[in-house]
Amino acid sequence: MAVDPGTDNPSSPFASIRIKEFRLFIIQRFFFIMAMRMIATVIGWKMYQITKSPLAIAFVGLSEAIPAISLALYSGHVVDRSDKRTLLFRMIVLYFLCSAAFLLITFRQTELSLGKQFVQFAIYGVMFCTGVLRSFSGPATSSILAQLVPKTVLPNAVTWSSSTWLSASVLGHASAGFLVAYAGYTGTFILIMTYIAIAGTALFQIERKPIVHSNKGQATWESVKEGLRYVFGTKELLGALSLDMLAVLFGGTTAMIPFFAGEILHVGAIGFGWLNAAADIGSMIVILTLTFYPLRKKQGMILLFVVAGFGLSIITFGISTVYWLSFVALMLSGALDGISVVIRGTILQLKTPDEMRGRVSAVNSMFINSSNEIGAFESGVAAHLMGKVPSVVFGGAMTLLVVVIMWFKAPTLRKFEY
Repeated sequence: MAVDPGTDNPSSPFASIRIKEFRLFIIQRFFFIMAMRMIATVIGWKMYQITKSPLAIAFVGLSEAIPAISLALYSGHVVDRSDKRTLLFRMIVLYFLCSAAFLLITFRQTELSLGKQFVQFAIYGVMFCTGVLRSFSGPATSSILAQLVPKTVLPNAVTWSSSTWLSASVLGHASAGFLVAYAGYTGTFILIMTYIAIAGTALFQIERKPIVHSNKGQATWESVKEGLRYVFGTKELLGALSLDMLAVLFGGTTAMIPFFAGEILHVGAIGFGWLNAAADIGSMIVILTLTFYPLRKKQGMILLFVVAGFGLSIITFGISTVYWLSFVALMLSGALDGISVVIRGTILQLKTPDEMRGRVSAVNSMFINSSNEIGAFESGVAAHLMGKVPSVVFGGAMTLLVVVIMWFKAPTLRKFEY
């Protein structure tokens, strides 16, 4: 790993940015995440337009979650025995092809000639494919980070990586709403494919990375079990992942935003895009602040408090009928979640041995995919059974209950500092 001069001061907020390959990684991450977030926004709005059904949107998340979770453990084994840069590049290329498929599916002529039902199930099919790709790209992205920067600046690199992810997510969500309103689905997906191409070009300029541990002579299942044992044996890591998974599983509102935008707050595609971006705007502001003013102590206790605040913000969003209040509630939830992202991400990087990064990151991706995609499915089913507003309020209340349980059941997490 070639390190540029200037990284000898790990306390500098720009320590990791001075490394050329990390800058390329940040460019790749920004454009790839922006493309993925735009797809999520566009597909969510398209499904709402053609079905008006919470369950239909719930199944979008489930279509992606099933392969992402099912393959996660195997993908971690593959990542640990692969050149992570090359593997990630292949996933980006395949994601470009999935975006091209979405471009064809969302053509107006496709809907007119083949019908709305075909469009609906074709979306499910392509989302299933993106779930397969995400099961490999997530662990590969997390694992390669430690190969790009010295360990002394790894916390700084994690913060920059998280900030990049959230900045891209904000722009992806918001710009997708504008683009759908003014350029239509075709123009939006053409831009998405351009972003993916830029991401692939940046990543291709990073040198191939050595395989730290190839797992040769070790059976696949034994390798997978080794990763699971490590995660479940590291209480701080397990506690942080479990807290995040359960909070977002119950407190996630992404799947319901199209319905709140269209039926409760009465805003169109642009308002929907901004609501989608609100949480990420809050997260980005907080993470940029933490880049220059990092948390110095009691990070475990802070994590529990911010997740409780996240639950209260979700309850506020659920009962609000005023657009600006709904936006502020989502932005506050994102700000609190941003603190959680930095703490959890730093614990993951600092507590994981180099030779197990793929497998541990894969377990982490299982928790994330469970909370996000299964959470979207849970939101849709709950809204179908309980109603949209009660389901969101219930989710926020369950998040508060999770925090109370974790406070007493995970004392090592509550006392954790780094």
